[in-house]
Amino acid sequence: MDLELRHLRCLVAIVDSGGFTDAAAELGVSQAAVSRTLAGLEDVLGVRLLHRTSRSITPTTAGVQVLARARHLLAEADDLIREATTGHTRLRIGHAWSAMGRHTAEFQRRWAADHPDVELYLIRTNSATGGLAEGLCDLAVVRTTFDETRFASAVVGHERRFCALADDDPWAKRRSVPLADIRERTLLVDRRTGTTTAELWPEEARPPVEYTQDIDDWLAIIASGRCVGLTPESTANQYRRDGVVFRPLRGADPIAVHLIWRRHDPHPMTHASVALLSDLYRTS
Repeated sequence: MDLELRHLRCLVAIVDSGGFTDAAAELGVSQAAVSRTLAGLEDVLGVRLLHRTSRSITPTTAGVQVLARARHLLAEADDLIREATTGHTRLRIGHAWSAMGRHTAEFQRRWAADHPDVELYLIRTNSATGGLAEGLCDLAVVRTTFDETRFASAVVGHERRFCALADDDPWAKRRSVPLADIRERTLLVDRRTGTTTAELWPEEARPPVEYTQDIDDWLAIIASGRCVGLTPESTANQYRRDGVVFRPLRGADPIAVHLIWRRHDPHPMTHASVALLSDLYRTS
């Protein structure tokens, strides 16, 4: 016998109602059916779940653990059913580093005002597609290359590049940093989700490179003064960190900001998201 949701609903109903008779009334079945369903659950799990006396019913030690998991699974199942039957009532937008940069708060405010029935979640995931490929979000903000055969996209804006430095670095006194000067330093690159590659420089004039795979590690190493980093303007806005300063980079093209989504399964609010974020970048 396989574990079914009806088994879990039966267990919860017995405990919450305090007995088999009331559980049967709540579930709309006979008391005998409640007894059979509980017995089936105990057979599937191989443990006794309830202590039964003439006066009370209480969970066993195993029953307490199963009951907690049952409540969680039933809540998840109810959420799934509700979303499937009432349409998309939430929108999850993933990102690898810095969401929408300085537009993040305004995007959240305007979304709540314009679409009160669709709850917005911003999800940071350390993956090249901001969690979209992993199924963790409905849309993702990306500033790197992606599989265009798998994902559809729209360019919503562009961001300047900045150089990240330790605050006591001699270059921190500059108002900006030329791209050509970076070859004098060791460059810290996030090879999984970062926007910086060696192709920014001619092959004969590329800087030495170290690698990291997380924004917090990237910032910590830069703060130590061992390396410098290049990053979009959004990082400078979202990650103000003691020990690190950001200076505009001269001589490099801006970075395109894309919203991407699964080509064959777009969320109904995809175009609304593209329109709002494009407007914020355009009017900034």
